[in-house]
Amino acid sequence: MIKKNKDILVLAGPTAIGKTELSIRLAKKLNGEIISADSMQIYKSLDIGSAKVTREEMQDIPHHMIDIIDPDIPFTVAEYKNIAAPIIKDIISRGKLPIIAGGTGLYINSLTCNMDFTEAKTDINYRNELNSLASLKGNEYVHSLLATIDPISYKNIHYNNLKRVIRALEVYKLTGKPYSSYNAGEKIYNSDYNVHYFVLDMNRDELYNRINHRVDIMMSNGLLNECILLKSNGLNLNNQSIQGIGYKEIFTYLEKKISLDDAVELIKKGSRNYAKRQLTWFRRDPRAIFLNKDMLTLDQIENKIINDIKSI
Repeated sequence: MIKKNKDILVLAGPTAIGKTELSIRLAKKLNGEIISADSMQIYKSLDIGSAKVTREEMQDIPHHMIDIIDPDIPFTVAEYKNIAAPIIKDIISRGKLPIIAGGTGLYINSLTCNMDFTEAKTDINYRNELNSLASLKGNEYVHSLLATIDPISYKNIHYNNLKRVIRALEVYKLTGKPYSSYNAGEKIYNSDYNVHYFVLDMNRDELYNRINHRVDIMMSNGLLNECILLKSNGLNLNNQSIQGIGYKEIFTYLEKKISLDDAVELIKKGSRNYAKRQLTWFRRDPRAIFLNKDMLTLDQIENKIINDIKSI
């Protein structure tokens, strides 16, 4: 059912597929403001490795949930929701369209689904303990701890997505409830908003080529120097922000554990694997309408989304 003045546009998709450019084009046409759903772009000073939109690229379109927290501070999806949800209401109150754009599926769901994170706070000591355990015994070992307490999360969360694995273990420790129980049931898709959910997709090989090329551009734009500066400011692999793809590999190089060439290849591989997991996540959402960039031009994709919104 259409809910007047309660519309939200979601533009999702894997890394490097072109969400930023399209979201800005749509915001111009639809009188919108963009809310970033990217778990790395929330951090200040993490610009190159997160492919953060620049001021020039924004083209005067307001962007929210970017550069909101220092990189040495942990951040949860509950905190993301608490900050972003009032922004949505404010955008709508001003007669504009909220456009949630990004590739972090859990951030998107926190704003568009019936999800309650309020019971689960944070336990920094336990989180640090699990990070240390992962460094000592590997991500797969920490992931295995979910098997008995939360088999659904154990199945759905990849062991290399260490941040979410740790969050699932943390939620169980703090509440005694499985992390997956916060997302269970068909009622999860009940929302106060009329959600228009689009996901960009394309040929896998071409997407992987785009990812590899973007990593090369990040390196030429100064990702190494960005990481050197972050390290000089006291950040290290124990910080949540530095666990992001692109940063953990360069920091591992800076600790003289791998070569720079190996670090770059690991960034490319990690980004490709992440893109695969992102697409798997979005395909599980029954609201998602996939738009294939191999079959549609950017103008056609834009027009299809605009027509959907304006048909209200």
